[in-house]
Amino acid sequence: MIDLLATAPLALAIAATPPRKEGEPQAIVVTGRGLELPETSSNARIVIDRERATQTASGRLEDVLGDVAGLQSFRRADSRSANPTAQGITLRGLGGNAASRALLIVDGVPQADPFGGWIAFPGYSTDRIGAVRVRRGGGSGRWGSGAIGGVIEIDSATPDQLRPLTAEIAYGERNAVDARGTATLERGSGFATLSAGYMRGDGFFPIVEDDRGPIDRAAPYEQFNAAVRAVVRVAPDIELQTNVQGFTDRRDRGLPFTEIESDGADGSVRLVGTGAWGFSVLGYVQTRRFASNFASVSDDRTSANQVLNQYNTPGTGIGGRVEVLPPLGPDIDLALGADVRALSGETQELYTFAAGSPTRRREAGGQTRTLGAFASLSARLGPVRVEGEGRIDGWRISNGRLFETALAGGTLTDTDFADRSGSEATGHVGLAWTLAPPLTLRAAAYRAWRLPTPNELYRPFRAGADATAANAELRPETMEGVEGGVDLALGRRVTLGATLFHNVLHDAVANVTIARGPGTFPGVGFVSAAGFYRRRDNLEAIRSTGVEVDARASLGEVSLGASYAWVDASVEGGSLAPTLDGVRPAQVPQHQASATLGWVRGAWGASTTLRYVGSQFEDDQNSRALADALTVDAVVSAPLFEGLSVFARGENLFDARVETGFSNDAIERARPRQLWIGLRFGGWG
Repeated sequence: MIDLLATAPLALAIAATPPRKEGEPQAIVVTGRGLELPETSSNARIVIDRERATQTASGRLEDVLGDVAGLQSFRRADSRSANPTAQGITLRGLGGNAASRALLIVDGVPQADPFGGWIAFPGYSTDRIGAVRVRRGGGSGRWGSGAIGGVIEIDSATPDQLRPLTAEIAYGERNAVDARGTATLERGSGFATLSAGYMRGDGFFPIVEDDRGPIDRAAPYEQFNAAVRAVVRVAPDIELQTNVQGFTDRRDRGLPFTEIESDGADGSVRLVGTGAWGFSVLGYVQTRRFASNFASVSDDRTSANQVLNQYNTPGTGIGGRVEVLPPLGPDIDLALGADVRALSGETQELYTFAAGSPTRRREAGGQTRTLGAFASLSARLGPVRVEGEGRIDGWRISNGRLFETALAGGTLTDTDFADRSGSEATGHVGLAWTLAPPLTLRAAAYRAWRLPTPNELYRPFRAGADATAANAELRPETMEGVEGGVDLALGRRVTLGATLFHNVLHDAVANVTIARGPGTFPGVGFVSAAGFYRRRDNLEAIRSTGVEVDARASLGEVSLGASYAWVDASVEGGSLAPTLDGVRPAQVPQHQASATLGWVRGAWGASTTLRYVGSQFEDDQNSRALADALTVDAVVSAPLFEGLSVFARGENLFDARVETGFSNDAIERARPRQLWIGLRFGGWG
């Protein structure tokens, strides 16, 4: 794990720089931001500012992203109770599994787990967020593999957004604690920030009360994250930016034998040039470790037996990116770039338990690599802006292996999978036509892609009584889409946007149901009568057509933000799974909506957020439905004296039942009511 002290020399150098004396010339501004690439105007986009990002009821990144209707994790549970492998993110009803179909980037660095593609949400403190920019629709023309449903870019907060010292602590129901703090040191030609967060709770019962048995209990969690960021100007137009962050995460699923451990650390170094020729050179490394236990529960929920001990799943990601912005005049923007990302991971697990002890051991994993180059060009032709992005990626899947052995002796499986390679061409074309200063029409077409993760390719897994086999022959996913929309901007106070889109995801990786237990099946072994046997496969396609509407208003002390998404998504199973033709992708609701009304006067503030998610199916067969849910959150803060305020937060105030899955025939819920009271120290200056 990368040591958080790795940036200490740069931070100490900044600290040693004496403050500017009165009367001396003003120091050159150090922004700490990345290269300002030309933004596309032909895609649907949403920006979440720092004020909103730091004022949600839960204080978690998932809640921030919930402001964008249609942006969702695979399951509805958040990172306090979900299995991390169920937290791949997606957009526009394209479905998913553990792996994300939208690309999350922090300060230029992709954040998906190197092995599985899910997002480790406990690793991010909202106090560190400067802004969140969400671009819906295929983004592979600039960002490459993974940006199928869209791109979520998070910028770290900079000194102009931070105070020298801030801290807050909250106590909540079920003995929950949420504490965080940020320190900022600004000296001359540089600055450094240090932030940390700690969260814990005794947890709630995931199984709804009517379905619980003696074996069910609350699901506790304990999580910690920390980050150090240092920025220094090394030349008049060049900044050196270093980021190091790490996290630990401990939780379980409310049953014996379901403990989960996650640890990770990221480090990055970036040079940003802000002169006539803008440029950015980025290098980064990610390390992850994941461990999880799985249980099989009896039908009457009186007992649970361990079925899998995934005791170690290390993953590593290494990458780099170079971008250049040639100066071509005020009406033409050109960006040229290239990047590389190499991922590796392996699961190490014990399985086939007898009398409470494992009898077999499995190792499965491999490596993937992508290398791409892109060009992005936009031109303003009077009231029309024309945009184009093109990219070519070469990919390679290598060193895939599945090794299984009996603990008593004897090799069961020892398979080395064939290396594979290929290439993908992606891009984006679009235009935005400003009919009049308030009104803009836009249209875009694009192609995007995603390479399967080592987890999808090589690791079989279990979820309750169900078992899913891996598939080393999975093909890359590709997506083609078109969209059209209208944006209305009444100054900076009121904005309204609406988008109609149609996306087709080819070769969609899905967990396809093959049979129901009991029985012994290839790649997973025995499945009980309560479980299903599934295999990862490429479906012919997922078709998704929908409408998105977003509105923002800032009217003095009052603000309003609203987002709605309607999606009509269906599966084409093809010859592999003809019974799936026309069904809805698992875990994809037809309706999603979010609305927040806020009020601020000085140090006083209040807001309330309504979230709605429509009904959705739990499985690929559409045989089990999860009910819709409407939740209400609220946040209130009031000053005590200068620099100190008291706040109260309420999640799901009316304790609506948010169904997230099934455990055998029992319904599992997520996000019950959670009330908080806390103090916030706002610092000086």
